[in-house]
Amino acid sequence: MQQPGLRAPSREGWKRDIVRQLKHRDQNQHAMFTDLIRFYTQLLDKTSLAKGILSRSARRPSADSSSIMTLLHRNNQLKKTTGELAYQVVELQQKIKIKERFWRSKHARLSEDERRAGAVFDARQELQQRVEQVQGENGALKMEYDALLERQRGAETRLREENLRGGHLLEDIMHMKKQAATRMNSRNERKSRAREANLQRELQSAAKSKVTVDSSSAPTSRSTSPKNQNQERGHTRLFRSASATSPRILSPSKNCLNKRRGHSVCSLEEDLSPVGICLYARVPVRARQVLEAHEQGINAVRFSSSSDLLATGGTDRVIKLWEVRSGSLTHRATLDGSTEGITCVEFDATGRRILAASYDKSALLWRLDDPVPKLTLTGHSRKVMAARFSSFPHQVVTGSADRTIRLWDLQRAACVQVTEVASSCSDLVCPENCIISGHFDSKIRVWDTRTVNCVQQFPAQGKVTSLDVSADHRQLLSCCRDDCLQLVDLRRWSNNRVCFRADGFKCGSDSTKAVIR
Repeated sequence: MQQPGLRAPSREGWKRDIVRQLKHRDQNQHAMFTDLIRFYTQLLDKTSLAKGILSRSARRPSADSSSIMTLLHRNNQLKKTTGELAYQVVELQQKIKIKERFWRSKHARLSEDERRAGAVFDARQELQQRVEQVQGENGALKMEYDALLERQRGAETRLREENLRGGHLLEDIMHMKKQAATRMNSRNERKSRAREANLQRELQSAAKSKVTVDSSSAPTSRSTSPKNQNQERGHTRLFRSASATSPRILSPSKNCLNKRRGHSVCSLEEDLSPVGICLYARVPVRARQVLEAHEQGINAVRFSSSSDLLATGGTDRVIKLWEVRSGSLTHRATLDGSTEGITCVEFDATGRRILAASYDKSALLWRLDDPVPKLTLTGHSRKVMAARFSSFPHQVVTGSADRTIRLWDLQRAACVQVTEVASSCSDLVCPENCIISGHFDSKIRVWDTRTVNCVQQFPAQGKVTSLDVSADHRQLLSCCRDDCLQLVDLRRWSNNRVCFRADGFKCGSDSTKAVIR
């Protein structure tokens, strides 16, 4: 049966070659044994002749005994030679058998190699077909790749054009905003000058006017005056902004009026107590010391309660410690180890350790005498917004934008509790036996540290950007995106909440911080 992949002429050729080799072997072996066969035949003939002579000599006892002895000697030599030749014949036959077995094994191996060669030839044909198919597919893919490359180049060109156009539009918008800001500043300046002029005229007229006070009628007139009526109506307003030009705060004293510049007001939300007006607000206008503290922006600043250290963390991924002496800052140490920017910094109660939250989804713990972080707490899936020391020793609480609050055991460097929240956590504080967290869904939640369950929540006026607790853990300050600071008495959650507003105060971003000093 012809094997697949082999052609018939080649198969007949190797068969003829094998037959030719076998015939050649037979001819060589026949030539080698021709003389031996001839000698063996002659010996047989001589042996038979000697036997005949001996038989005749036996019948004729009178023959020559010497000739008989000679013949016997030759007969013995012939037998010896015949035995040697027979032994050689046996050896040659054995060699012939060995050669035949060798040739049979060679023939079997040749057949096996031919079979394997046929299989390899078939596999080679299949591989060639597959290579041709793959080459065709690669050609099609190459054409598609070239087309996509051209489209990408076109898209990149359009993107560069759009970026350039966007840059021009941004420059135009910035220029327009700058012009609008300039116009607004000029209008505000004119209004301010007009207010000051009106105030001066009112002061001059008040100084020139003469007032007669009747002690018997003064209480009655004061109680029935429209001014007091306006004050009573003012008590019922929840929030308002009061300026120093209001008739309510005018006084003959020039010293008090000269101190007016702030426009802040605080109100009691629940019990509707009288609105207090801040007559004096001092905004820092001159820096006592300016330092290039970080290579990029600063996101967190924290004073140590037990030492004169100040910690700053920024987007350059490091925390720098500063020593505050006599109103000046002296750089003391740099703590690195974070792979992203720092979002929150916290000292422990002893002032020997510092905890930081990072954009790299982790919180890090340092000792002040070691610039390498001692622990790295990983487990959040998004940036960590806040990290605080718990009221319990060796525990840390972190809040993240992944809508979880995690409780960590510092001794094991492991998360022991995960609490899922409905909104991203922007900041948190840890008073005694509780955790208070602020969220972007305009809610402040209170958690029990023993069960890590939400025991209370109350709404804020906007996104909560920061929380801070007083040193005695009695008051909570929250900052919201409604441009309001809210002060809550932790002993009476719903009965004592005070809001602070000011004309010049704006909560401009989700990372705006407010602290209690």
